[in-house]
Amino acid sequence: MAVLNPTIEQVKASIDQALEYANISLRELNHKIWSTPETAYQEHQAHDAICAFLEDRGFTVTRHAYGLATSFEALSGTGGRLVNFNAEYDALPDIGHACGHNLITTSSVAAFLALSSVLKEYDLPGRTQLLGTPAEENGGGKAKLIDAGAYKGVDCSLMAHAGPKELFPGIISDGCAGVLMNARKEIHCEFSGKSAHAGGNPWDGVNALDALVTSYSNVAVLRQQMKPDERVHCAFLDTPKVANVIPACTKAYWQVRSPTLKGLDGLMGKVRRCIEAGALATGCGVEIVEKELYADIKLNDTLCGLYQRYMGMYGRNVLKSHEKVLTGSSDIGNVSYVTPTLHTMFAIPTSAGSFPHHPSFASAAGTDDAHTEALVVGKVLSLTGWDMVSNDELFERATSQWHEALES
Repeated sequence: MAVLNPTIEQVKASIDQALEYANISLRELNHKIWSTPETAYQEHQAHDAICAFLEDRGFTVTRHAYGLATSFEALSGTGGRLVNFNAEYDALPDIGHACGHNLITTSSVAAFLALSSVLKEYDLPGRTQLLGTPAEENGGGKAKLIDAGAYKGVDCSLMAHAGPKELFPGIISDGCAGVLMNARKEIHCEFSGKSAHAGGNPWDGVNALDALVTSYSNVAVLRQQMKPDERVHCAFLDTPKVANVIPACTKAYWQVRSPTLKGLDGLMGKVRRCIEAGALATGCGVEIVEKELYADIKLNDTLCGLYQRYMGMYGRNVLKSHEKVLTGSSDIGNVSYVTPTLHTMFAIPTSAGSFPHHPSFASAAGTDDAHTEALVVGKVLSLTGWDMVSNDELFERATSQWHEALES
């Protein structure tokens, strides 16, 4: 017989028990993803491994969901509100899981298993969704999933990202529930000039490399007037392979970041003019395409407070939020514009100075200690999800705060 109105301590005990049984297999899944890193939209082994893991436990899984080859969706429960957990599993070129996405998968899969279990055990109306979200590093998988309707009907979205204990300079903690991150957008440009022999008749050429280098220099000068949390970075995609030909074509793309969408819009205009000026100064043409918008994150005080409280129940001391903007970006920001969202950072043991996107962080993300922390976080995410399903007052408060954040 189901327990009516279980206490949070009873729910916690049930979650602990459910994940104790699943821990060994979760560690194996974690290690498989970590040891076979795959980049954006190429996460085929991770996709298949996670889907098989869930199917072996009786869940119905939609593979290749919402038109993306490496996305999936698993649903459980009936009636009530719908809590979403996001699993990221893409890696970085050359340095593997240096952003610890194997741990994101571990915590979200654990949370999905645990919340599914307690909703069934206590016979509570409510549903939970585990969504495989590919290409967070480069490709905007969640933005594409939003457009495809993956978050339609979701009442709140929860996930967690690993980081070092010193996430903010001089502050040592077990993580931070609410972390501000930059909005980001890409500018892709192709300069077109005219080829000529660099030694024989260079005056007949129009140098597309000069246009690219000039635009890069223009942005370098612009950095003097950029705000402290704004960032612009460039990758050269197509440049000359020989020195004795005036190049007729070059390609590059830029990532432009600012703490807010409004600030991003203004900075995008400035960078675009820098690129256009490079083309104008050298006589080249330029084609510019803007794409892959990552929105800033709308923090939710209620969700952050619940996460902080429950991490404390497991002996972890986390900040509720911090005013400093982490100048990275994530497509979870886009999700925070369509439903109340928690994107928390949790600490794992790392070497001194290690931070995401460094090879040393990839090593740390594969350890048993990191897995232990991800499992704790999965328990806390499931407790937070339980409150969103079972507690009308907390859910309404979180939803009200989300609406206020959108209007600010």
